[in-house]
Amino acid sequence: MTLPAAFLAAVARLIPPQRRFDDPLSTLAFGTDASFYRLIPQLVIRVESEEEVQQLLQLANQQHVAVTFRAAGTSLSGQAVSDSVLLVLGDHWNGREIRQDGAQIRLQPGVIGAAANAALAPYQRKIGPDPASINACKIGGIVANNASGMCCGTAQNSYHTLAGMRLLLADGTLLDSEDPASVARFRQEKAGLLAELAELGRQTRANQALAERIRHKYRLKNTTGLALNALVDFDDPLDILCHLMVGSEGILGFISAVTYHTVPDYPHKASALVVFPDVESCCRAVTALKPQPVSAVELLDRRSLRSVQEKPGMPAWVAALSEQACALLIESRAASASLLQEQLAQINAVLGQFPQERQVAFSSDPAVYNLLWKIRKDTFPAVGAVRRTGTTVIIEDVTFPIERLAEGVNQLLALFDKHAYHEAIIFGHALEGNLHFVFTQGFEEPAQVARYEAFMQDVAQLVAVDFGGSLKAEHGTGRNMAPFVELEWGQDAYQLMWQIKALLDPHGILNPDVQLSRDPQIHLKHLKPLPAADELVDKCIECGFCEPVCPSHGLTLSPRQRIVVWRDIQARERAGENTQALRQAYQHHGLDTCAATGLCAQRCPVGINTGDLVRKLRAQRARHGALAHRLGAQLPALLRAARLALRLADGTRRLLGTPRMARLMRRLHQASGQRLPLWTPAMPQAASPLRLDSQPLPDARPRVVYFAACVSQAMGPSASDGERQPLHEKTRALLEKAGYQVIHLASPDSLCCGQPWQSKGYFSEAQAQRLRLLDALLQASRGGLDPIYCDTSPCTLRLLQDHPDPRLDIYEPVRFIQQHLLPRLEITPQTEPVAVHVTCSTQHLGQAEALLNIARRCSTQVIIPEGIHCCGFAGDKGFTTPQLNAHALRNLQQAVQHCSEGLSTSRTCEIGLSQHGGIDYHSVVYLLDRVSRALSHDDNNPEK
Repeated sequence: MTLPAAFLAAVARLIPPQRRFDDPLSTLAFGTDASFYRLIPQLVIRVESEEEVQQLLQLANQQHVAVTFRAAGTSLSGQAVSDSVLLVLGDHWNGREIRQDGAQIRLQPGVIGAAANAALAPYQRKIGPDPASINACKIGGIVANNASGMCCGTAQNSYHTLAGMRLLLADGTLLDSEDPASVARFRQEKAGLLAELAELGRQTRANQALAERIRHKYRLKNTTGLALNALVDFDDPLDILCHLMVGSEGILGFISAVTYHTVPDYPHKASALVVFPDVESCCRAVTALKPQPVSAVELLDRRSLRSVQEKPGMPAWVAALSEQACALLIESRAASASLLQEQLAQINAVLGQFPQERQVAFSSDPAVYNLLWKIRKDTFPAVGAVRRTGTTVIIEDVTFPIERLAEGVNQLLALFDKHAYHEAIIFGHALEGNLHFVFTQGFEEPAQVARYEAFMQDVAQLVAVDFGGSLKAEHGTGRNMAPFVELEWGQDAYQLMWQIKALLDPHGILNPDVQLSRDPQIHLKHLKPLPAADELVDKCIECGFCEPVCPSHGLTLSPRQRIVVWRDIQARERAGENTQALRQAYQHHGLDTCAATGLCAQRCPVGINTGDLVRKLRAQRARHGALAHRLGAQLPALLRAARLALRLADGTRRLLGTPRMARLMRRLHQASGQRLPLWTPAMPQAASPLRLDSQPLPDARPRVVYFAACVSQAMGPSASDGERQPLHEKTRALLEKAGYQVIHLASPDSLCCGQPWQSKGYFSEAQAQRLRLLDALLQASRGGLDPIYCDTSPCTLRLLQDHPDPRLDIYEPVRFIQQHLLPRLEITPQTEPVAVHVTCSTQHLGQAEALLNIARRCSTQVIIPEGIHCCGFAGDKGFTTPQLNAHALRNLQQAVQHCSEGLSTSRTCEIGLSQHGGIDYHSVVYLLDRVSRALSHDDNNPEK
């Protein structure tokens, strides 16, 4: 059904056009969440305030227009997609307020779960829910799905840790349960609704059989259907209403803020992996562990262990386990190390009662317990990585009564065999009887859909009827289990849910067919295609874990959305459709505004680097290979030209003044179609040329080969920067202060790592440049005898990628400082606060924590701006596509306003960071040089 013209006209008056999307590319991009369903919305609106949501709901209610709310879109059961109007949270839903020394926290729905915990970390507290998607999912989704996780259980979920809520009903009525004025107004305006809720509660509590069924269901982990426990746990209709909203998946209203009672986040922890000879003994151990001081007990069946047994770092004995083996990954946490040891002794005493095949004993060593948890976390992507292209990965989550867990596991395994899901694995939160099972499924053919339907019918009968369990423990009902809610709950409870829905949303506008549906086949409709697009991204499961670190997310497309759209383009072209318009839109949204830095790969469960696809597509459009080769042969001239351009730009600035210069260059940038680089006040001045020594003389000092990157050779500090020395001079001075003899390459201005060509898709020239540089480094380092220092992390990463020369020991600044300079320097940290930007390349090189440690050695106050992952400058995009850089750093200035300077390891990134942060960003070398002095000979002599 098309949207009413009156509704669209009213929306157009309310929401500016840049936050309304109805074009084919945008609606397709937003038509996907982490589930295996797809619906293409007719209109996507990015909402930025509660007032906007309120007015939109009033309009939708009047016009009977269906509305769906979306936070991060990591939902697994189809809760966050719509074929009508999709309301997506914008930037301005990130408020948080810590109360009572961390005992409570008030959060808006756009706060990422991990960010809430980061805010609570100084108080050694956290929110109760701990879903696996906590680094990507947002509070709105966590509450609306009553998400839990590995340590959460049932006692610490959103329902049980709820302290207050601010919500909007379907007609736009506002309630803030923590504001007495709002409560009084709501009680007056909605007296009839509250009376009916109170009566439903009385009737439910009076129905002994129903009340007992509800209590039994919520003894288990359960997110199937509405939270009917609200009707038996509370008698005040306001309490009933707020708790009904938890887990309601957007079908009862919009949650605009929630207050949690927080839970302890104990600093001391230890983990063990215990393998039992069979499922039965494993599950009996779970029952025995239930009352013990354990924070998590994860079950892994033999299939799940087999899926990861070849992964790097896995114990060799995993591959040799028996066919019936079943493992428990156990964690215990405590407030002190001594208490932790007491707890471990208790747990080991219980485990000693059961036969064991193998074990990794409890360890507090981060290297050990991180490896153990990696086994658990790698199981899901392991299935995804081996699936056939065109199939999807489905992860279901059910709950069995813990006393029947072994029987439930074995019968699930029998269903896998019955329906030929031989790749399926089982793992889960064993303490709660909560099992996840993962399998691959195609939906291209009717026979595949029929196979899936038959399997789900058997699963529903097994879990809900035979075992009295829960079909959805923590992933939400969504569309996936909506047809089975009545089977699980029975007719009385099911009709009660419909009564609540009709009471709070009488026109049925909120997320129709989610959680409650009259269509018994809704779980088999709108199944998402995953057609082949490119081998680089075909394993993408569209989970959305990549989105928080993507600089273009919210500006154009995220990595997930780039893949979604490219898949659709490829499928349409195979079907003979004309995709010219979609391809044209994709050029800007998908390719031109992608930083291609690959941070998405670090968050992706199956390791997909969407930047690789973007570079490949750029290469297909690269038409100037001969010119690229000629430019590669003229590097010294290019460097001279770059310095000349910077001198001319700075001379013009001196003549016109900074404000007029900025306005002029902005106009010229726009008039040139963004081909002319954008000038900003943070633009560097020309750097002085490298000072090259003659042939090195014999010297007792240790040698280091210093490769100054092209940008370091060309770009000095900006005119307004307090630092005047270019990076290559500052670096040399610091190396010499630490007692090193600095060796330069013979012709450094003719050598490059190849990164500029690589990012533009000229791969052969990029590789030729890289190999020439590696040969020169090999010669300068005396065949690899001397360490090599590269002063920017992106260039170092480029040199170390694609089969690095094992003879060369190449360092970027952070690792060299950490290993070689800090032991040779005496540091007096400054008290002025500094901001740290960990570049994408530093993260890829695994040096993020080391950079922060160096900063903390140099300053007593180190600020890490929240939510700033990739700056979006991406080499030269800060000049040519400045909106990407501006969008990525839109929240930076507020975060660093009290800092004296910023630290980084990439000269180009520092340009954008300085521009949008309002402070000068430099290489970490500048700060280290300023706060350090060389140790005396006696200081360096270990015998003194």
